[in-house]
Amino acid sequence: MVDRIDAKSALLVAAAVVVTLASVSLPFVSGFTAVAVTQSLAAMAGAVFAPAITGITLGIVGAKAFTARVGRNEAFNHAGNAVAAALAGGLAWKFGPQVVFWLMGGLAALSIAATLSIPAKAIDHDVARGLDTKKGEDHGPAPSMWQTLTHTPALAIFAVSAFAFHLANAAMLPSVGQLLAREVGGGQATSLIAACIVGAQLVMVPVAVIVGKYADHWGHKPIFLVGFAVLALRGILYTFSDGAAWLLFVQLLDGIGAGIFGALFPVVIAAVTRGSGRFNAAQGAVSTVQGLGGALSTTLAGTLIVFGGYNLAFLVLAAIAAVGLALYWFAMPETAERS
Repeated sequence: MVDRIDAKSALLVAAAVVVTLASVSLPFVSGFTAVAVTQSLAAMAGAVFAPAITGITLGIVGAKAFTARVGRNEAFNHAGNAVAAALAGGLAWKFGPQVVFWLMGGLAALSIAATLSIPAKAIDHDVARGLDTKKGEDHGPAPSMWQTLTHTPALAIFAVSAFAFHLANAAMLPSVGQLLAREVGGGQATSLIAACIVGAQLVMVPVAVIVGKYADHWGHKPIFLVGFAVLALRGILYTFSDGAAWLLFVQLLDGIGAGIFGALFPVVIAAVTRGSGRFNAAQGAVSTVQGLGGALSTTLAGTLIVFGGYNLAFLVLAAIAAVGLALYWFAMPETAERS
């Protein structure tokens, strides 16, 4: 959709409206079905943001400035997440957890105002698709997700690597949250989890800026390998102690791994698909695969926790990250144009 339409800003606004309504409705609904429906709608709308924002970014700055600009985007993204988490933690401690949903709704409304301030004429929609041919040339119907992945081997390898990263990463913070709730009680757990998120997001800010600034010079591959290595190390370190201070400290490492992944994810896809006109379609295909990894991660970790405890779950997640590292090292080509 993002590749095909020129109304990318309007698409972002529509998605933000859905997220806002889903957020502010939560204090008024109860029961598993109602909560699942509202959160599913929010997740569906949330899938719009990454391809639309990166598409708009590419359409404004072009391919040469894209890596540095994505790094800056991610820095602002993580700074916003940190501020939101800090506000959520503080307001939840003061007024109760329901205020968080009102906060998220208000921030989504502010994002609409920011989106509407983007000049429509500043976006080259051909460049936003990843085209490097003369304006107006089309490449035919968009391929299916399977064709998008299989017709570009490097993209398929990257998708499997992203699957492994999220399979290892997604369950770590929820598992840490359960440990914190067990150690300190439910009353303080929400604020401590918010502290985990704030700390990691603050680390991601400089990581994203550095990656965006130097990735094309250092190479994408070695930086991604560092992200996988830090993720594996994080899973191992969680097994050393259940203390709240230790868990908070180890969670800071998420700022390095996830910061690298967030800053390089669209950059690698843009490099692999350059000239195809299917940049955002490729993002959607890889995001679908990595989303499956994230969805399976919590199920896998929960099962392991029930049958073998938290340490077993963290060690298995670390092993998955190590497998992802090996795959990226041996199978993924370098995607940076160092010149």
